[in-house]
Amino acid sequence: MEALLQNLDTLLVYVFGVAALVAGALMIVLRHPMQVAMALISAMVFLGGVYGLLGVHFIAAFQVLIYVGAVMVFMVYAIMLLDVRDKSYTQRFSRFLVLGIAGAVIFVGVLVYGFAHGQHASARASVSFGLQQFASAFLNEYWLHFELTSVLLVAAVVAAMAVIRGSKRHG
Repeated sequence: MEALLQNLDTLLVYVFGVAALVAGALMIVLRHPMQVAMALISAMVFLGGVYGLLGVHFIAAFQVLIYVGAVMVFMVYAIMLLDVRDKSYTQRFSRFLVLGIAGAVIFVGVLVYGFAHGQHASARASVSFGLQQFASAFLNEYWLHFELTSVLLVAAVVAAMAVIRGSKRHG
């Protein structure tokens, strides 16, 4: 029974990881700012699920509460200040959709190739680096970098708003 739960946890980590990647890809190809914000919310919720499955429930709760709850409210207010009557928002997808799909197919191909050839190499290697070691290293050593990224995101939103307001005055 314990092995089944371990396999279910691993499967859910992969499902949530793939869902987060899909949401990230949607952020790139969608055109309407509110749809992009919803894709970002989805990606953050899926990442919270990955953190929860890795056993760091505190980080998972902060991921959902702080990023989804607070930062996304700020982002939605910023989006509401945009001029949504712009004709470019009426297009369903970006003009880079085909390029994005091609890049995603190449990325998935590289991942499949790496997993297919990496399994044999890791069986021969004396030291393996698994999901538990990655989570431990990430949350013990790189958490500050992760949090600083949120500060950069807020600065990017403020800069985007300044550019939009500046272009409206001059245009």
